Order: sequence, then C-alpha cells, then structure tokens
Amino acid sequence: MLHLKSPKAGLDIFKALSSDIRLEMLHLLAEHSPRNLNELAVLLGLTNGAVTMHIKKLEDSGLIRIETAAGKHGVQKMCFLNADKLLIDLLPGEADQLYEVNIQVGHYSAYEASPTCGLATKDRIIGEFDDPRYFDAPEHVQAEIIWLTHGFLEYRIPNYLKPNQQFTELQFLMELGSEAPSYCNNWPSDIYFYLNDAELGYWTSPGDFGGEKGAANPDWWPLHLNQYGMLKLIRINHDGTFIDGTKVSETSLDALNLDYKSTLKLKLSAPADAKNPNGLTIYGKHFGNYSQDMIARMLYTELPPAPSS
Repeated sequence: MLHLKSPKAGLDIFKALSSDIRLEMLHLLAEHSPRNLNELAVLLGLTNGAVTMHIKKLEDSGLIRIETAAGKHGVQKMCFLNADKLLIDLLPGEADQLYEVNIQVGHYSAYEASPTCGLATKDRIIGEFDDPRYFDAPEHVQAEIIWLTHGFLEYRIPNYLKPNQQFTELQFLMELGSEAPSYCNNWPSDIYFYLNDAELGYWTSPGDFGGEKGAANPDWWPLHLNQYGMLKLIRINHDGTFIDGTKVSETSLDALNLDYKSTLKLKLSAPADAKNPNGLTIYGKHFGNYSQDMIARMLYTELPPAPSS
C-alpha cells in the first residue's frame, strides 16, 4: 500500500494515473506481476519506445518498480507492481513528527504455534516442517517467512517518545496471508491484531496464495509452497483502529492510554476458535511480493508546556 499524507504529496501519482494506457498497464501488472517490457508492448499494441515512456512515468511516481533480469536474449527489464492499494489523507494530520523502524519478522518476543507451521531464513528452512520447537531456535531472529495454523506472534515495538511528546497515530505495515498445507488461494482466515493485549480488530485473509512465484522469494523456495500475501496497513489514532482505511474497532489511542513510558507489544493471532480458523503467514524482506520487513511508524506531537504557577 502507498499511503499519502496529503493530496499534494501525490501529484506525481495523479499525473501518472491520468493516462488510460498507464491505467491499463497497472491492470495488466495487477493480473500478473512481473511482466517485461516486450510483454507489455505486445499486450497493449504499442512500440517498445512508447511503453518505455509510459513505464518511466509510473516508475517515477512509485507505483511500479523496475528490476533487470537475465533472459534468453540478454538482459531484460521486469516491471513489478509496487502496491495493491493507495490511501490518501485528505485532511491534514495532527502529528508533525514521526519515527519509523523496520522489524524483521523473525524478531518476535513471544509466540504460540501449532502445525502446519515453520519458519525460514532467506537461505534455508530453520529446523523441520511442522515442529514448533524450532520457533525457539536462536536463528529464529533471522527468519524472513513464518507460518502457523493456530497461535500468535508478538513483537516489541520501540518507544522513543520523550516526556514532552505524545503519540497521535501508530501505523503497522506488513505482508500477510493465511496458512494451508502447501497453498490454497481460497482459504479464508481471520487474523486478529492486539496492542498491549487490547484487541484492535481483525482482517480476513482470502487465501494462502501460490501458483506463481513471489517477486521477492529466493530461488530455492519450492513452488508448491505459499508464495506471497497481501500488504496490510493497521492505523490506530484518536478515532479508533483502521485497516486499509476501513474502521474495524473503537480501540483508540485514548483507550490505550500510551505515553513515553509505555511498552508497545503488537500481537498477530490466528485463533483456533475464529469463524475462519485457517492460519497466518507473515512475509519479510526476502519473501512475498513486497520486499520489505514489517514497518512500524509512530506519529507524535509536542505537548504544550505546563502553565506556570
């Protein structure tokens, strides 16, 4: 997801979206990503030169990214869709500062896991499939993909506030999916989110996606396993909790009562008693389609000075 803090911040994106041809390019990449320039030229009935011009505008806007890859006839440029959603804040936010941290998905501080389950680094599987004991292996901090049928993963989020500051919004961005043996594109699963054990809401993942290789997956990752998820943005502010811009609960910053001393613990849960109890997969930088770790953004503002006596 691309999240714009104001319409003005999206001028390049709006210009890129003003062309029917570029909109069709995005549609083709949404159907199948990546595609090379020759494929797009053939599908659109355009010359390579015309496609290159349009691709450059989409790349400059951040809607797509280009990577080079070896092909049968030399090096080719591959086009990847950078996000599946665009969120725009039409009203200015109250926060005037933020800090952002990347959290590798293996850096969980607590867990529960039941099979099918497992975890892997960018180079290899950690331990054996379906044995939760390997979630305690020291190398779990290097994990880039984690899957479990029932249970949870909990992450400690750094709190860098100073005494004269207060949070105005917390954001968590991550690539998620369900968990099925092998993979199953139609495998809905209710994934719940908690902060400091307060329930924020849940999102129903449509499936445990496979059938085509995830854009960031290492070459050794088998094609018969899950390949990618969906990018989800969780936002907590004074109005409640939102997932991809849709309000999912009344749990707000005011209800959480956070300050500069607060511990921040984010939990992702796949409960056995959920309506759709079909697991959780989280993708890190070297797996899935988005080539990123979990991202935590903490928006904050300065508190007014205390009145003098």
